[in-house]
Amino acid sequence: MGIALAGDDLTARGPARRALDLLYLGAGYAAGVFLVAIFAIMMVMSVGRQFAINIPAGDDFASWCMAAMAFLGLAHTFKRGEMIRVGLLLERLHGRTKQIAEIVALGIATAFILYFTRYAAQMTYDSWRFNDVAQGVVALPLWIPQLGFAGGLAILSIALVDEMINVVRGNRPSYEKGSPDETPDEFIERVSQGGGG
Repeated sequence: MGIALAGDDLTARGPARRALDLLYLGAGYAAGVFLVAIFAIMMVMSVGRQFAINIPAGDDFASWCMAAMAFLGLAHTFKRGEMIRVGLLLERLHGRTKQIAEIVALGIATAFILYFTRYAAQMTYDSWRFNDVAQGVVALPLWIPQLGFAGGLAILSIALVDEMINVVRGNRPSYEKGSPDETPDEFIERVSQGGGG
């Protein structure tokens, strides 16, 4: 039994496609785990005050979980079409012109994210190399919480390159919802009738 992603059956796809989709899905689940961890830490810190229970460096752990959650969720959010995109120009284009514009937009996004990924990975590696530790109550090696930040950006970089290859091959972007010729009014009508966004 395969895991369904965006309406596709993973068992009917190639091993590379399945691996990439599972990578994005796994990162999304990891982001969810960190969200639950934030909730648990905040609840223990809030309710724990009544019973003299304290989590040492609880605020630090919550902030590290928040950074990991935000960055690990990026690729899954992007591939599912849930990331905020300004498509005012792209929505007005059609055919080959739209494909070229999508490729240019994906190329710019990929260049920026690869740039940020390189420096995030370098920062994480330097923290490990120099044995940087947190300055709070718990002297946790900083490379551990930085892995979520750098890893999330690396997975987003892979997703952007994956999507660019998909669009260059002439396929419709996976993040595009609705039919390619759907007007904004048709989109609103479909969503209002429960057709999904």
